Amino acid sequence: MPTTDTGRVDDEQTPLLASPSTEAQEPQPTPLPKLQVGVVLFLQLCEPITGFSIYPYINELVSKLDIVGGDQRKVGYYAGLIESLFFATEALTVLQWGRLSDYIGRKPVLLTGLIGSSISMLCFGLSKTFWTLVISRCLCGLLNGNIGVMKSVMGELTDSSNRAKAVALMPVVWSTGASLGPLLGGALSNPHKRLPTVFRAPFWEEHPYFLSCSAASSFVFVAIIITAVFFKETLPRRKQGTSSSNTTSSDAPPPIREILVWPVIISVANYVALAFLEIMLNSLLPLFLAMPVEIGGLGFSPPTIGYLWGGYAAATGLYNILFFAWILRRLGEKRVFATGIILFVPVFILMPAMNMCARVWGVGALVWSLVILEFFIMIVKNMAYGSMFIYVTASAPNKRSLGATNGLSQMAVSVSRAIGPALSTSLFSYSVQNNFLGGYGVYLLMIMFSLLAAVIASFLPMRAWEEKEVSSE
Repeated sequence: MPTTDTGRVDDEQTPLLASPSTEAQEPQPTPLPKLQVGVVLFLQLCEPITGFSIYPYINELVSKLDIVGGDQRKVGYYAGLIESLFFATEALTVLQWGRLSDYIGRKPVLLTGLIGSSISMLCFGLSKTFWTLVISRCLCGLLNGNIGVMKSVMGELTDSSNRAKAVALMPVVWSTGASLGPLLGGALSNPHKRLPTVFRAPFWEEHPYFLSCSAASSFVFVAIIITAVFFKETLPRRKQGTSSSNTTSSDAPPPIREILVWPVIISVANYVALAFLEIMLNSLLPLFLAMPVEIGGLGFSPPTIGYLWGGYAAATGLYNILFFAWILRRLGEKRVFATGIILFVPVFILMPAMNMCARVWGVGALVWSLVILEFFIMIVKNMAYGSMFIYVTASAPNKRSLGATNGLSQMAVSVSRAIGPALSTSLFSYSVQNNFLGGYGVYLLMIMFSLLAAVIASFLPMRAWEEKEVSSE
């Protein structure tokens, strides 16, 4: 490993979460650059707002298309496909966006992704056929590499002394966006029915979800302006000069094969397992809430689903900001992550339990108590994301590989997220149509996936990677 003439390890070759020397006194946390972190956190709002805003009405939208032929049992197939398309197309390009940001900088890549999200949401709101919905979601995925790039930026703005504090803020912001998204999607859908005196033009009846989509697109447009004006490039400048070939080669972003070390591989594998379970749950639960009781759901309306999802997201943010850093310090990254994974099991068990109660006693106090318990468990399990962010960031061999490492992890996660929605919702429809385990077979499979993810989590170290663990690979 390169060293300076003073014997210190070169900063760009030091693993991002290297443990402090046991002989040195514990350093004071470095103050966070508040303006830059604030801009990044604001940009992060765009992802869940554009992603989750379609959840309250996507099943209703699909049920109106000719492709289902009026059979609501088929809705799960097509709703899951539409939800998966963003991640399927994102998987094709997100690694390239991450690698490109290692060369040209984070800011131009972030702006491109924001512009793509804004345009695609408008296209989605104007779509009247299944294939136009498909094209708009594909457009969003192809142009959007921001998820991985924003994580790279946050890694460059923080160090081991203050990263946990910043990580605690990221789930809060994500949850805020995940709260606003469903609220916008549910509350602004079908405006011609809610406010017929204001939205009485035929356009609003022909495009009942355009208002929801345009609201999300407008938010992204504001983010574009903020990024252009206030965001400062965080990618370290490449050293100039040819006096040392070693300096030039070490300063350049490494090839992908040099990034595939054990810390990166096992971190990405666990991130994929978590994202796979999460996206299946996020697709399955709204479908479960929307479907009639007699075919395995609870029969909730889009506004009700939007309010539930929004309240859950807001509570998740509050929980993380109050407890995440405290719990992480006491339990460590691995225990926090493993707990989040294993909590998927009761989450999937509660769904058939709620439907059984609704069939016998109706959607009353008991069912609503189980709904509240369901969302509370989901709030606690979301701490796994903060822990995994620390693992992935720490696994990067050096700062020049941070964009590629996050791009690689996001590519793998996007593949799992492309498969997850279509798989979970299709399994729901298959279970109902074929009476697989009384229509509840999908939940048994989800529990099995959760237990497999817990096995993968056992390979993580108790704490994030130390310098010797990364560099020796």
